[in-house]
Amino acid sequence: MFELDPRLQRDTYLLGDFPLCRLLLLNDSSYPWFILVPRRAGAREIHHLAVEDQQQLWRESAELSRWLEQNFQYDKLNVAALGNVVSQLHLHHVARSIDDRAWPGPVWGAHPAVAYADEKVAAIRKLVQLGDLTEFVFEHST
Repeated sequence: MFELDPRLQRDTYLLGDFPLCRLLLLNDSSYPWFILVPRRAGAREIHHLAVEDQQQLWRESAELSRWLEQNFQYDKLNVAALGNVVSQLHLHHVARSIDDRAWPGPVWGAHPAVAYADEKVAAIRKLVQLGDLTEFVFEHST
């Protein structure tokens, strides 16, 4: 049975579910930072997924990336599957700008997180609901 890692649960906002992945927003308003978590129990690496799930993960990542490009201004989109702190398989999508706090270095641990205001989270949720991501089924988008 799939369970979201407690640290991801604590540090993110739930935006919804793609067919395979849970879509999360990291509670750090310094960067548009979204996370896809495949809803597969015990998955720690991409190759732990069935081939069909691997392909679906990349489709969902590409769809999220297109949506980010349409809705946020940035200079480079960083996509990474790290697992040094949270071993549960998750794929970060961080929209980076040359004027962001950590540019050009990595965002991880560069600065303390700046929590989102409730209104900004609501605005991002509305963007998700109104955007091209709506072709996917979102079970938890409110």
